Amino acid sequence: MTTDFAATKTVFHLPEGVVYLDGNSLGPMVKTAPARVARAVEAEWGELLITGWNKAGWMDQPARVGDRIAKLIGAAPGTVVMGDTLSIKVYQALASALEMNPKRRVILSDTGNFPSDLYIAEGLVRTLGGQYRLKTVAPEEIMSHIDDTVAVTLITEVDYRTGRKHDMADITKRAHEMGALTVWDLAHSAGAFPVDLAGTKADFAVGCTYKYLNSGPGGPAFIYVAPRHHEVARPALSGWLGHEAPFAFDLDYRPGSGVERMRVGTPPVLQLAALEAALDVWDQVSLTDLRAQSLRLQDQFIKGVESRTTGLTLATPRSHMMRGSQVSFRHPEGYAIMQNLIAEGVIGDFRAPDILRFGFTPLFIDEDDVARAVNILAKIMEYGTWDKPQFKKRAKVT
Repeated sequence: MTTDFAATKTVFHLPEGVVYLDGNSLGPMVKTAPARVARAVEAEWGELLITGWNKAGWMDQPARVGDRIAKLIGAAPGTVVMGDTLSIKVYQALASALEMNPKRRVILSDTGNFPSDLYIAEGLVRTLGGQYRLKTVAPEEIMSHIDDTVAVTLITEVDYRTGRKHDMADITKRAHEMGALTVWDLAHSAGAFPVDLAGTKADFAVGCTYKYLNSGPGGPAFIYVAPRHHEVARPALSGWLGHEAPFAFDLDYRPGSGVERMRVGTPPVLQLAALEAALDVWDQVSLTDLRAQSLRLQDQFIKGVESRTTGLTLATPRSHMMRGSQVSFRHPEGYAIMQNLIAEGVIGDFRAPDILRFGFTPLFIDEDDVARAVNILAKIMEYGTWDKPQFKKRAKVT
């Protein structure tokens, strides 16, 4: 299958005159999402009321949608389930991995990991006590620090600031050789490029769906558990819907079978409806084509910015093998420059202390969009129009 990216672009609602280079933070809405959510609200919730759990398939929705995401991350059917937030799924995976490796006390992560993942790990370490500790090293030093003290690695495959991509296969292989388990955060991977959880023998993986998978703000997270761990991984958050028989209302918890045991609370039915609409676009997309086009767009952007501007320093690796689906440049006044860009219709985002971050999603970004973004950024840098008070006032969300 050859992907027609001109066709996929028509699927998305994109405001007139906007070049949207922030799908790596919040994906745009697919045009079918409002009708799909309206159906869930009006025809399902409105008409079926509580019978919608059976008649509309709400109770099976987390597994059904999980199987659709599994296809995008190289996982087998029945190994991914939806629900809750990414932070909760990180906690579940990490706690399960530690319990499965009881003689070790070290969680290994890197300083480029998303802070929330590190906060979750720190909180879990405090709860467990008993000499447990979180060890963080520079991203490029992870391999050399995986030793026989490490219980589990907790790594976000793509660095949220720089776009640097870890080698999942090599790190997972090294971890297993040293007797450690792996937890992979796919927040900047799922829907951005091909992932092969089964092929790399990853143990656990988690991810959100509101970035490259376009489920909308607050969209539900997912968790993957390798089939070999299905009956031994115990969820630290033993929720009602992860019980073997939720409607038996037993007072004692018995974990459900397989990845279903990682369900916790009531599934977000309306948000899952939006995600289901968004996932339809993937029926016409080759992940190999997606990756190749993403890299072409990134290269076009990097070449254009570097040839037409001064003062911006590339933070993203030049090597395709080490790059996710974003490009980041550094500048001491990165926040003001980004606000100026947004005011001119080019939307990216800023990450402290000095990162201008741009996401490249071929599903709705093309060469003309990249050229326009380069032109506008070049003019901003040439004339210094960012150096105004209105562009330096910090908002709550950057």
